[in-house]
Amino acid sequence: MIKVKVSLRPIVSKLNLPTVLKTAILPGDSKEALFIATQVGEIFYIREGVIRTFLDIRPRIVKLGNSEPGVSPGGYDERGLLGLAFHPEFYYNGLFYLHYSVAGTQGPAALSEPFRPNPCDPRTLNLRWINRETQYDHIDTVEEWILPSNGQPEKRRTLLNLRRPFFNHNGVNSLNFSPETGKLVLTTGDGGSGYDPFNLSQNDMEIAGKIIEIDVVKNTFIQNPPVVTQFNELPVPIQETLTVIAKGVRNIPGISFQRFYNQYIKYVGNVGQVVVESIFSFVQNKTIPVTQLVQAFLMKSETDQEGFINFGWRAWEGAFPTATIMGCSANPTFDEKTIAYYNEAITTSVKRIQPITNYFHKDPRPGKFGGTALTGVQAYMGNGIPALTGSVVFTDLALKEESQSPARGVLAYTRIRTDCKLNDFNVIQTDYNFGSQSAYYVSLGTNLDQTRLYLGVYGSMNVTDFNQGTVFEIIP
Repeated sequence: MIKVKVSLRPIVSKLNLPTVLKTAILPGDSKEALFIATQVGEIFYIREGVIRTFLDIRPRIVKLGNSEPGVSPGGYDERGLLGLAFHPEFYYNGLFYLHYSVAGTQGPAALSEPFRPNPCDPRTLNLRWINRETQYDHIDTVEEWILPSNGQPEKRRTLLNLRRPFFNHNGVNSLNFSPETGKLVLTTGDGGSGYDPFNLSQNDMEIAGKIIEIDVVKNTFIQNPPVVTQFNELPVPIQETLTVIAKGVRNIPGISFQRFYNQYIKYVGNVGQVVVESIFSFVQNKTIPVTQLVQAFLMKSETDQEGFINFGWRAWEGAFPTATIMGCSANPTFDEKTIAYYNEAITTSVKRIQPITNYFHKDPRPGKFGGTALTGVQAYMGNGIPALTGSVVFTDLALKEESQSPARGVLAYTRIRTDCKLNDFNVIQTDYNFGSQSAYYVSLGTNLDQTRLYLGVYGSMNVTDFNQGTVFEIIP
């Protein structure tokens, strides 16, 4: 793959941590505006160089920076305003959608200490999430809002209320409309901790660890749905609005659609555990109506999942069986990787799809990098950077190199191979000088026709360190 060099052009700085970057055309307007959602609950838009506030829901957001037992306090958090999507007819109907963690819903978390699977201890492999009404971390909500023709945005209805077991793996850039079906796609995660302690991602009844489509045209006439963790707890009218696109999700930073003749290639990244970060693609996929899943559960039968997308987590981390690391104090390069869930890896091996590319947390090869966490995946269809046209661009939070200080994020790209085998990837060189400031690459966005790319950068890993964000456009 050829080496690509780009420039980063700052658009706006001194923002809070940017979680969503996307464009839309405001009702009555003629040009796209760039919308920026921040983790603390602000939504801004920039049009012709001027930044304005679109919506501020900070009072509705859970108090950020108070994370789990066993996690050092100080502001690292994965909750907040995580998703923003504009209805395909937003220009005409003013409808848009939000996904966020709700203020005042903080709980004690589902486990009192960090989880680690032990292949020799069956108890750690068969944990169940019990007492869910009291043992949880917070509640996430998905809402429909409207921008009236002459007023301020206002909430119309709640689509889902989800109880989450831990503070992390709630998804980011988690709401997008499918150009294929016109439905709202929710990409979240397995609920958090690490290693998916309760194996929620492979359980068909669990909402966690799935990609879900919501038919927003169907009105359930339920203004405030119950707070749930499983599909079978939802009222039937809400079940009827939902289909499941995929399972085996650890944590997804959004979904990207790339038009290819008369169909769409879907791209998603699955954030890794200890070995590898993975990007998947699929074109044809079987979706399963939630009513069908619930019916099979009640009848104690299996749904036919031939052709259904399964990313393989928690048994598989990308192309590899999920590992736990046994440290070699004498020489960390020889750290031993032990398969965490051997039996599950066997049973899931033929049901899962392979990633189109992997990149590692440690990679000694020249021209490669050790990554930390995938934070964005976008198809690029522009001609401005010809070497990237038709490719998949992705971002990683920060280089893993121990000597790397201050922190630097990574921009890279890959392509789909025609034989569908794993492809290589290349780092995209950037010429921007961040000086002595840390630069975590926290989000990646695009405009409506995917001809422009936007990068969100933050100067700290802590959401409680305010106003350290910059949004760039990636240019030739």
